[in-house]
Amino acid sequence: MPGRNEGADAHHRRPHANDRVPDGLPTARPLAACPVCAAPLDGGTEQLLAALRASESRFRAAFADAGIGMLLVGPDDLIIEVNPAFAAMIGQEVPDLVRTHIHEIIDPEDTPRRLYVELVRGERDRIRVEKRLKHSEGREVWSNVTISLIRDDSGRPLYTLAMVEDVTERRQLGDRLAYQAMHDPLTQLPNRTLFFEQLNAAFSAAAAPVAAAPSGAVPDSEPTTDATSTGPVGRRRSNSRRVGLCYVDLDGFAAINETLGHHVGDQLLVAVAARLERGFARGEDRLVARLGGDEFAVLVPDSDGTDQLTMLAAELIKALEQPFEVAGQQLAVTASIGVVERSVLDTTPTDLLKDADATLYWSKADGRARWTLYDPDRGAHQLTRQRLATALRPALERGEFTVEYQPLVGLADGTVHGAEALVRWRHPRYGTLSPDRFIPLAEESGAIVPLGKWVLEESCRQARRWLQDSPSAEAFVSVNLAARQIWDSDVVADVAEVLDRTGLPPRLLQLELTESAVLGPGGRPVQALQALADMGIRIAIDDFGTGYSNLAYLSRLPVHVLKLDGSFVEGFRDPAPGGRPDGRFRRADADEQIVGAMVQLAHALGLTVTAEGIENAAQAERLRQTGCDTAQGWYFARPGPAEAVAAILRADRPD
Repeated sequence: MPGRNEGADAHHRRPHANDRVPDGLPTARPLAACPVCAAPLDGGTEQLLAALRASESRFRAAFADAGIGMLLVGPDDLIIEVNPAFAAMIGQEVPDLVRTHIHEIIDPEDTPRRLYVELVRGERDRIRVEKRLKHSEGREVWSNVTISLIRDDSGRPLYTLAMVEDVTERRQLGDRLAYQAMHDPLTQLPNRTLFFEQLNAAFSAAAAPVAAAPSGAVPDSEPTTDATSTGPVGRRRSNSRRVGLCYVDLDGFAAINETLGHHVGDQLLVAVAARLERGFARGEDRLVARLGGDEFAVLVPDSDGTDQLTMLAAELIKALEQPFEVAGQQLAVTASIGVVERSVLDTTPTDLLKDADATLYWSKADGRARWTLYDPDRGAHQLTRQRLATALRPALERGEFTVEYQPLVGLADGTVHGAEALVRWRHPRYGTLSPDRFIPLAEESGAIVPLGKWVLEESCRQARRWLQDSPSAEAFVSVNLAARQIWDSDVVADVAEVLDRTGLPPRLLQLELTESAVLGPGGRPVQALQALADMGIRIAIDDFGTGYSNLAYLSRLPVHVLKLDGSFVEGFRDPAPGGRPDGRFRRADADEQIVGAMVQLAHALGLTVTAEGIENAAQAERLRQTGCDTAQGWYFARPGPAEAVAAILRADRPD
């Protein structure tokens, strides 16, 4: 039903901003009279039309002079109007773009196309998308595009207005910053950050299928997505996926830095990186990265098995053996490589790198210039070592260590002259551990200093009890002294303090050191040994004949006893020298000659000789005939509690 204002004059309605020609921008029409009835327009209507013309002029000026690109697109997806800023952005002329299909300018993709169709249908008012446009000269133009819907009076879609902002410089700056964050500035290889990102991606890819990511468009205020972002290296998705890693470290690189300078070292690293990237980078199939210093890694996210990784490691060794031309000279380097290869279901990125690092360490320890494949048994042994090393000091505080004693027997009279103190670790998990299981760890960690001091005091206190129990025996205690106890502590003051606290006469204490400890660099060991000897303490050289074999120190150091290494005693197992002309008997003859010469030398210098590892009576007798003074071994007694030694002393010399 018509309204009360409708009728002959109903066409004198209020002008609307959407009064436009069908195929162009809004156009103001100068009207002095009504176009229907030719009646003159009143002053109010003329003012409205003037305001409309001014508004349209301002819109046209803003459209034409805008600093960002603008396009007006009709419902048929043809460009109605385009401003000069957009034409210049893509290197075109305005007339050439009018009536061009919008998709020839802005390439549609699945998600943006779906959202654009929803926009044109009036289901949404605005979309934003980051798009890569093509310049007429062939280069890329990155842009942020905001497309808005223009509706008519009834709210039906009429046109779409696209505003395009050139963000190429911003994008390129972001790309440069991202590249710098993910690449080593010296070698331009992927750095540790990118390596871990790709390593984690290799594991994540195996855990779940790849989800289809939006290609670039987002509705309204959602964050913009880069339509060209690429996925991680290695896109195979499978629960059986395997991953491999070659962890590369240059041998002797520190020496090059120290002798030729860091600038030469840097040039060498650049040359090494170039050779590795040129020969071993394989796009998504491999990643060559510099992890820091002279450490590199080759990641194979889709490994075919152990054989592939070991062959790769061998090729790396061969490639790096070739000399490098650096700073006008040829430099030859080698590399050590740790190799790990396994199913992603059996490991984690952290464990993979940890095991590769451990394997690299094994490769260095085994002689360098080689590759080493991860060995689970060796890894378990290393883990046990690490656990023991960590638990050493707390174990000492908890009282888990004990001392056993093995008698030192005089070969001439068969009596016990003393006993060697041997520390044992009663570990709550691994049981009783012999010294060879934990003493090296204690020396590496420095725990040998408090542990050695504890063993010294415990042994001296026990020797004092022997003296009180069997005064005529005058049994001494022999305690091992590690090299770090000399270097990391005031061993002279420590020994003096222990003797004073326990009341043991210095003459009943014997300290055993290896040849390497005695002949260490500098004069500190010599000074310490001389001070100990001046106190009346006896000094013994343990495992004599297996170290430096430098006999000169025997005449200038305060040494009192030589303890022959057990390997020389093995030749004395037979009841008499000579016999069948086979290798074993020839070795026995040689051992006897060597031992005889060392005994004569020691006696000539006023030293006594102790033989270790005696297992039977024949050995003991032949060593007695050779001239050895004392001996120890299972033939006489196994290491045991202090009371066992006390019982022998009471039996030998009843007071």
